[in-house]
Amino acid sequence: MADAQLLLKRGPSRSTWLRARKARPQLVLSRRPRRRLGTLRWCGRRRLRRRLLQAQAAGADWRESGCLVSRSAARRPKTAAPSPAPAATPAPSCPTTLPIPPVRPAGPGRALLLLPRDQGFTFSGICRVTCLYGQVQVLGYTISQGHPAQDVFSTYTHSRLTINAVHYSVPEKSKKEVKREARALLRSHLNRDDRCWLMKNFSPLCSIVMLEQLRTSTVNFLVSHPGLSYVFVQESPTFQINSEHLALRSVGIKREKKKNGLRLTESALSAMEELVAVSCEVDGCPVILVCGSQDVGKSTFNRYLINQLLNSISCVDYLECDLGQTEFTPPGCISLLNITEPILGPPFTHQRTPQKMVYYGKPSCKNNYENYIEIIQYVFSSYKREAPLIVNTMGWVSDKGLLLLIDLIRLLSPSHVVQFSSGRSKYMPNLTPDYVDDTDGLYTKSKSRIRNRGFQLAEFTESLEFADEEKESPVVFTGHKLICVQSDFAFRKTPRNRESHNKVLRDLAVLGYLGQLQPPVPKPLYPLHGLTPYQVPFNAVALRITHADVAPTHILYAVNASWVGLCKILDDVRGYANGPILLAQTPICDCLGFGICRGIDMEKRLYHILTPVPPEELRNVNCLLVGAISIPQCVFKSQRGLEGTIPYVTTDYNSKLPGASEKIGARETEETREEKVHPKPKLYRKIN
Repeated sequence: MADAQLLLKRGPSRSTWLRARKARPQLVLSRRPRRRLGTLRWCGRRRLRRRLLQAQAAGADWRESGCLVSRSAARRPKTAAPSPAPAATPAPSCPTTLPIPPVRPAGPGRALLLLPRDQGFTFSGICRVTCLYGQVQVLGYTISQGHPAQDVFSTYTHSRLTINAVHYSVPEKSKKEVKREARALLRSHLNRDDRCWLMKNFSPLCSIVMLEQLRTSTVNFLVSHPGLSYVFVQESPTFQINSEHLALRSVGIKREKKKNGLRLTESALSAMEELVAVSCEVDGCPVILVCGSQDVGKSTFNRYLINQLLNSISCVDYLECDLGQTEFTPPGCISLLNITEPILGPPFTHQRTPQKMVYYGKPSCKNNYENYIEIIQYVFSSYKREAPLIVNTMGWVSDKGLLLLIDLIRLLSPSHVVQFSSGRSKYMPNLTPDYVDDTDGLYTKSKSRIRNRGFQLAEFTESLEFADEEKESPVVFTGHKLICVQSDFAFRKTPRNRESHNKVLRDLAVLGYLGQLQPPVPKPLYPLHGLTPYQVPFNAVALRITHADVAPTHILYAVNASWVGLCKILDDVRGYANGPILLAQTPICDCLGFGICRGIDMEKRLYHILTPVPPEELRNVNCLLVGAISIPQCVFKSQRGLEGTIPYVTTDYNSKLPGASEKIGARETEETREEKVHPKPKLYRKIN
C-alpha cells in the first residue's frame, strides 16, 4: 500500500502503463485495454491508474472490477474537455462486489473459491470439491458444509460444469456473529492467512469452496494413452497469467466462460421440478421414461434428475435401454442399477456394477428387435418398485424405432413420459396416451383395431401379455402423463461426424471400465500386458459369437484378443471332457462383468482372461459371449513397455475368412435379402 501511495504522488509525465506495471509485477493488461489506454487523455489515464492501484491494494485482479475501462471513456474524442480529477474513493457506478468469484491458492494442488450468493464458477478439468461453508450445487446435486467431498469431472466431451452458490437458510444473526461462526468452521481446514483473506472478502450468504487436485486410477489410466489427456484438461495459450490462473492450474482445472457451461431450458427445469415433487410423495415410485431423438440432451437431463432426486431421497433406480450410449456400463448392455451416489461427470468416469445386466453385444438393435424386447422384459422383471425408476431409451425414433418405442411404453407402463424435441431434430409425434392406444407397435396391437404388424410371434406375445387371441381384444394399458420438453441443447455433432464421435465415447467407456484393473493411487500404473490374467479351462465355460456366424474351426481366432462378456447360464457345462464348448443360440442370461481374452493356450486348453471382476463372482461364470463391441485400438498400439512387434496387430490379414469382417459370415437378415432382390441405386461423385 505504501508503494501505491508513492506512485500516486508522482507526476503524470511518465507513461501510465509503465507505472502500473511497476506497481504490481503480475498486473498484466491485454491488447484491448492497451489500445483503449492509448485513446485516453491525461485525466482519464490518471483516473484509470488510480483505480488499478486501489484494486491492487484490495487484493483483486484488475479485470475483476469490471468497470475500470468503460467504452464511453475509450471512445471519447480528443477534442473533449478534460473531466475533473476523481476522488480517491471508487466511483459510485463501480460495484463493490466483484462479478468474478475470487480464487486464492491454499497450498500445493489446492485453491479456495469464494462464491457470493447466486453466482457461479464454470470450469473445465477434474477436481475434488468440498463445501467448507454455505451451500453450492453442481449438476443439480447440492453440496453443503459437512458433506463429504465430491469428485467432479468437467470434460471436453460434454458441456462444462458450473459450481453455483445457492441460497441457504441461516438464523437471524448479525454479520459479526456469522463471521465468527464461519471462522470457527474454517479453523480445522485452513491456516490463519487464508482465513483472514476469506473473512476480509466474506459477506453473508457467501459460500466457501475448497478445490483440490483429483487423481484416481481410472483417470491416470485414461490420461496415459496418447491423445486422451485433452479430455480432462486442454491447454490453450493465455496472455493473462496471474495468481488465479496458477492456483487453478495447480488444481488441474481452468476457468471457462459462462456461455460454455451447461444450461437447461425452462421447460426442462419445470419438468424436473414436477418429477421430483411426485417422487418425494409418500409411496412415490413413478416410472419415468425419457425419449427423444439423438443429441437433444436426454442423458444430461437424466443425470441432472438423478442428482436432484438424491437431494431428497436415498436411492434411484435406473433402467438402461440405450445400447450405444450407456451411462454406467460398457456399450452393448441392457442393465438395471440402483444409484445412491451423485453423478458428476460423463459415463466413462462412473462405471458401476448393475443389479442385473444382459450383454446384447451390439451398439444397435437393428435386425434383431425381438431379442431386444425380450432382454428388456427380462431385466425389468427385477425392478422391485421400491424407488423411482428412470428409463433411458434410444435416440432412434423414426420408422421402426418409433414403433419399438411404443412397444416399450406398453411393456413398461410408465407413469410419466418425458419427450424431448428440438428445432434441429426430426419430427416426432407427441406420445400422448391416446396416440399410444391408437397406434400399432412393432409387435403390439392398438386398442382400436387389431391387425398384425411385423413378425407373428405367438409365444412372444403370450409371454408379454400383449395380445389375447381368444378374446380378440388387446390388453388395456394404464395411461401415462406426457411432459414435453423443448431442448435448446448445443452440440458439435453433425450427421457426418456423429458416428465417429459416438465411437470415441464408446471407447472411453471401455477404457473407463478397464481402469478398474489398476491399483489405487498413489501406486504406479501397470500396462495391461503386465497384469496377471485368470486361467479358465476350455470345459469350464461355453462360447458364443453373438453378432456373426463363425465356423467352428475359426471360433477360437474370433475369441482371442476380444472383448468378452462374462455370463452365467442355467445349463451345466461341466459334463464335457474337452472343449471348447459351443452354444448353438445366444442365451438371455445374466452378465456379471467383462474382460479381455488376452491369450489361448492350446496345449493346456486354457483361456487367459483379464478382468476386474472379483474372484468370488468369477466362480459363477460359465459362459463367454463375444459381440461386436471391440477393444479400443489404443490398448493394442499405445501400451507402455512394448518393444518390437506389437501383439495381435498384423498387416497380413485375410478378410475373406468367415467372421473376419462384419459382412462376410454375418446373418442374412430380411433387409439384406430384399436388397439382393431389389438392389439400391449407388451414388457416384463426379470428379472434374
